[in-house]
Amino acid sequence: ERAGCSLAETITAEQLREWKAQYPGAVVVSYVNTTAAVKAETDICCTSSNAVEVVASIPIDTPILFCPDQFLGAHVQRQTKRSNMHIWMGECHVHAGINGQDLKAMVEAEPDAELYVHPECGCATSALYLASEGVVPAERTHILSTGAMLEAARTTKARKVLVATETGMLHQLRKINVTTEFQAVNRAAVCKYMKMITPEKLEHSLMYGNDVVDIPRDIADKARLSVERMIAIGTPSRVGE
Repeated sequence: ERAGCSLAETITAEQLREWKAQYPGAVVVSYVNTTAAVKAETDICCTSSNAVEVVASIPIDTPILFCPDQFLGAHVQRQTKRSNMHIWMGECHVHAGINGQDLKAMVEAEPDAELYVHPECGCATSALYLASEGVVPAERTHILSTGAMLEAARTTKARKVLVATETGMLHQLRKINVTTEFQAVNRAAVCKYMKMITPEKLEHSLMYGNDVVDIPRDIADKARLSVERMIAIGTPSRVGE
């Protein structure tokens, strides 16, 4: 079995072309967790940390096609209040699996904890609802990209933080802050594809030139343009954000 990405697999270049044909003149914003072929059909790429900034840079009267993550798209739409933003119904199976019931149970069990929720999570809306209902204080509820979680962890004084994202993130958070207890909202939120990539396999590939990915020149050039447009909008994110 080879590593893949459940989110990237939710949309193909052909599907994106068909979607674009339904909305002539719309600007396509694609999350970086997409294939090169999809990026080649994209106007601007985005990460979870700059998605709001990217969408906000597009004229307000211009329709937007946002893909492929429906939960990140919903988060961006809430933040920008765009009524002309169309969202593809894709999802990361790991983040989608962190649901509102898991979140509510953890918050009730740890009422004094802070809450970090990645915008790809299916429970992001639930987190905002719980905050609005006073189940968890709004000032302790944070919808954060991967990079923003790391920044928040550096300065938090909380005794415990509940984290809604892929569990591999806990290692980095614990390295940054050894005094705060970071706990997964769902311990089963593990990406098997990410865990297939090990330092040993990476070293082997670099030493022996294995697992080379060849991308046709025309697709690579178009895909690169969508990334360069993102970079031109603002400071690029750290890898993994």
